[in-house]
Parts: sequence; C-alpha cells; structure tokens
Amino acid sequence: MAEQKEESIMDKITEKFHHDDSSSSDSDDEKSSPSTVKSAVYRLFGREKPVHKVFGGGKPADVFLWRNKKISAGVLGGATAIWVLFELLEYHLLTLVCHCLILSLAILFLWSNATTFINKSPPRIPEVNIPEDVVESIALSLRFEINRAFAILRDVASGRDLRKFLAVIAGLWVLSIVGSCCNFLTLFYIVFVLLHTVPVLYEKYEVQVDSFAEKAMAELKKQYAVFDAKVLSKIPRGPLKDKKKV
Repeated sequence: MAEQKEESIMDKITEKFHHDDSSSSDSDDEKSSPSTVKSAVYRLFGREKPVHKVFGGGKPADVFLWRNKKISAGVLGGATAIWVLFELLEYHLLTLVCHCLILSLAILFLWSNATTFINKSPPRIPEVNIPEDVVESIALSLRFEINRAFAILRDVASGRDLRKFLAVIAGLWVLSIVGSCCNFLTLFYIVFVLLHTVPVLYEKYEVQVDSFAEKAMAELKKQYAVFDAKVLSKIPRGPLKDKKKV
C-alpha cells in the first residue's frame, strides 16, 4: 500500500510538471505570436491602419495609391496640364473660362441652326443643377476642418505642450520659406504630385521606411533631451499659483 501511495504521489508530481511546462510553452507561444510582434513594430506617425484606410479607403485612396493606373495617370496628367497652362504659358483663369464658354456656346448655337438645313431635330441641351445635399456636405466638411484647425492652434497657443509648439512654429517657418520661393498654384501642384507619389512609394517600401523612421525618431528624442537639459530647463519660469474659487 505504501508503495502504491508513493507511486500515485510521484505520478501527480510529474503530471504537475508536465502541466506547468505546457502552460509556459503556451504563454511563450502567445508572447511570440504574430499579432503581438506586429503590434510591437514601429509605424510611421503611430498609425494602426493600412495606408489605404488612412486615406479613407474609397475612390480618393484608390487614385492616390494607383489602384487604377488609368484614372490616376489621367488625374495627374490633368493637374500637370493645368499647371503648365497657367504657370508656364501664363494663361489666366477668367480668360480660360470665358474662352471655353464662347467656344461651347458657338458650337451649340451653330449646331442648333444647322439642324434646319439637314432636317433633324436640334440637340437637347441638358439642364445643369447643383444638388443641395452636395453643397451642404462640402460646407459641413469645410466647417469641420476649419474648426479643428482653430482648435489645434488654440491648444498650441495655450502653452501646455512645448514640443507641439516648437513643431508648429518650425512647420510654419518652413512653409513660409517655400511660399516665398513659389506661388500658390505651384505649391498646390507640388503637394498634389507628392500625394500621388509619396503614399504609393511608402506602401511599397513600408518596412524599410518604418525602420528608418524609428531610428530617426530615437535620434530626435535624444537631441531634444539634450536641448531641454541645456537650454529649456534653464529658462526662468514664474511660480504657478492655483486659483481657488471661494
């Protein structure tokens, strides 16, 4: 009987060891699972969605990421033609609109009068009306973006985040330098071309760009820590007084 008890105790101990080993191996597998490894990978600007979802996931994202090469090439070619027409040939917008209206009205007028000689009914000119819901949606979207920009500027000016303040000041300074080198149309065209080239290249070389951005951000944080220790920490600041309401 004593030997049977000892054997049962030993069996329980070995089963417990096997159970612990299996649970530890399961926990190791969970730690090294692709989802946890994927979440630990650095992403540019801290994004969690694919590039296509970041751009909205609709037709604009398909155009920017060249899902349909014909449409993307047509949009980029049209923007290039407009830039060449207005910037290089120095054509004016009002002149272009007037010339297009003159040409279209002359063609329709001559076509309508020519039908009396060829015994055909004149072409029916369609009625063009701008839908009210489209105008309202555009106005609401524009209002939302303007209010968000005002909220960001107010948050920056409140003095709560020095790093954000310095980043906004540096961005505006760079934008002012770029604006002094080219006019608004050229700047708009440059941004348009960048939107059609940078996202698709980033999506293609995502891993390499993210690894380089991780190293760059680590270096920037290191330099900011040095700047904070040598300069920002030595700036005198007044004591903060808590105002209590009686």
